[in-house]
Amino acid sequence: MRPRFTVRVRLTLLYTGLFVACGAIVVAITYGLVAANLKAPPGKATVTAVPDSFLQSCKEQLNSKTSVDPRVRQKCEAAFQEAAAYGAQTQRDAVLADLLRYSLGTLGAVTLLGAVAGWFVAGRALRPIHRITAAARAASEHNLTARVSLGGPRDELRQLADTFDDMLDRLDGAFQAQRRFIANASHELRTPLTVMRATIDVVLAKPAPSTGELVRMGQDVRSAVDHAEILIEALLTLARNERGLAVHEPTDLATVVEDVVDELDAGNRRTHLDLEPAPVLGDPILLERLAANLVDNAVRYNVDDGHVWLVTSTVDDHVQLQVANTGPVVAGDAVARLFEPFQRLHDRTGDGGFGLGLAIVASIAGVHSGAVSAEPRDEGGLTVTVRLPLVAGP
Repeated sequence: MRPRFTVRVRLTLLYTGLFVACGAIVVAITYGLVAANLKAPPGKATVTAVPDSFLQSCKEQLNSKTSVDPRVRQKCEAAFQEAAAYGAQTQRDAVLADLLRYSLGTLGAVTLLGAVAGWFVAGRALRPIHRITAAARAASEHNLTARVSLGGPRDELRQLADTFDDMLDRLDGAFQAQRRFIANASHELRTPLTVMRATIDVVLAKPAPSTGELVRMGQDVRSAVDHAEILIEALLTLARNERGLAVHEPTDLATVVEDVVDELDAGNRRTHLDLEPAPVLGDPILLERLAANLVDNAVRYNVDDGHVWLVTSTVDDHVQLQVANTGPVVAGDAVARLFEPFQRLHDRTGDGGFGLGLAIVASIAGVHSGAVSAEPRDEGGLTVTVRLPLVAGP
């Protein structure tokens, strides 16, 4: 089984290996330059040592006052040249050997110091990674408050730490929204069950309930069942949208809006249509639900003799559906939370709604790669705008 080294060990080995490689290159270059400057003696490729006794004899003969045989003189001069060349060669070899020995020794010592320094440098470089790891271990579904909060220069590790903190912020927000959604859904589902139980208990508590009381009990139970069915259908729509879009059919959003308005019971509210062709690609049923929810909200949260405006158009590379209505004045800071599940404005309750209408609209727009926004009207009411990708004609 191969040993598994930590990142710190691997970085240290990498630093040390690079240092040794660079040091070896420096030693080789230095050795080559010195060897080139210390030129070998001219003449034969190799020289041999001349016995000291012969050199001494030649010296005595050349220094004597008697004449010296030319052949002896020539032989002695050749011996002196050989001895000088041998001495130069020996000195050159000694210098190069000392240079190589000291260079390698120094390289080994400095490599050891470099390995120790690399160990500490690697540990310091990996310190932000340890902080990110600690924050990741501390994070859980019930505790997402841990943050890296790395300081220092905005290098790659700082960007990684900031990205990790942003991810934890998004996860924290998502989990909180999920917990609120579960709590609100449980409360909304419990309400019709409580109504049915209370209605049945009241009737059953009587010794002999009349036919009228039983009929009223059945009507109340039926109303509570309808209430629960509508809520469950809305929750199922949100759940299905989480899996993405399953149907992709060319659909004219203007036609969808017109069909919804034809089936609308607007009461004394007046509708104003300005519908241009708005081709999109998606699920016709979901798009009809989107338009129906917007129109239902515009009629439900309105005033007597109010108005509803519906406009479809194409803008650049997307289609646009705008639904505006008259109604109570809505605060600007309260608009964003209307797209969250079970969120209602205080002055928009008491009408039988669940607070899921705009949440479903946002979900349907999201699975169609679109977006939805809302702006309060100065004179009261809202303007909701849905933008979806435009489908080019054939």
